[in-house]
Amino acid sequence: MNTPTGQHPGPPGSVAVAVLTYKRPEHAAHIVPVLDAALSELDDGRRLRLIVVDNDPDAGAARIIKDSAVTARNRVSYVHEPRPGIAAARNRALAACEEDAVVFIDDDERPRPGWLPALVSQWEQTGAAGVVGPVVPEFSSPPDPWITAGGWFNHGRRPSGTPMPAAATNNLLLDTAFLRRNGLSFDLDFGMSGGEDTMLTRQIVKAGGRIVWCDEAVVADQLPAARLTRTWVRRRAYWSGNSWAAVDIRIADPGWRRHFARLRQLARGCVRVVGGLAKTAVATVMRDEAGSSRSLRVYERGRGMCAGALGRRRLPYQRE
Repeated sequence: MNTPTGQHPGPPGSVAVAVLTYKRPEHAAHIVPVLDAALSELDDGRRLRLIVVDNDPDAGAARIIKDSAVTARNRVSYVHEPRPGIAAARNRALAACEEDAVVFIDDDERPRPGWLPALVSQWEQTGAAGVVGPVVPEFSSPPDPWITAGGWFNHGRRPSGTPMPAAATNNLLLDTAFLRRNGLSFDLDFGMSGGEDTMLTRQIVKAGGRIVWCDEAVVADQLPAARLTRTWVRRRAYWSGNSWAAVDIRIADPGWRRHFARLRQLARGCVRVVGGLAKTAVATVMRDEAGSSRSLRVYERGRGMCAGALGRRRLPYQRE
């Protein structure tokens, strides 16, 4: 029988779910049972494993993870990565992964039913190098209406199979054979700033791989009250623009193309800054809360892009 175009031939591919944790014992205590249950939904005879990477130099999650792994059918691997930086921790997960696919999820996220089977099915049917799914907010308390009106936590939905130019690693399957074949891993230069996931996924696309959307593979992002403030969401928008500009410049070929990318990001950032400020002023006069919130989001992202274009990087993962 002929194998359909793009579909993985042969037996079902092995899958590892990888999660990083850093000094968050309240999340580490729930990681194994939650993700072991997700693995059980895919228990069709293929090899499955959960890889937990502890980025705490003191290995603070070791006992928590090992105690909770007792009932997880011996398919949990605890890995310690003392080097600081999110890129180093993600690369440690890749190094520990012997499976055909690795699925990244954050330790403060919770998968919805059917999450893992949906991701893996999309990967096997399309032969894509990466599959990304939606992340929906789960608020610990009602957010400021201004935040809700501006859609600060609305990441959007799209039809399954939609090609993606880049993706975040908070709900992402990667084909490990493609990564190894092309010598790809997370860039350590983005370990303290973030954006290492955008950099890698853009490199995948540049190398000829496809990243596709899977709208059925949903995870919920548990948002504490500390992240439901105007200050935090504005900082997050700035960070997003900052890392995007830095990645765009870094991924461009050296020489005039890289200089052009820097100028392009600076110009686009300036347009957002000016346009965002103007629209915010108009919305304020018109008492349009939603318009004011959305415009300020554009402004903050533009500021971050300008700073990134000028070589100024925010370092949210830097340790004191």
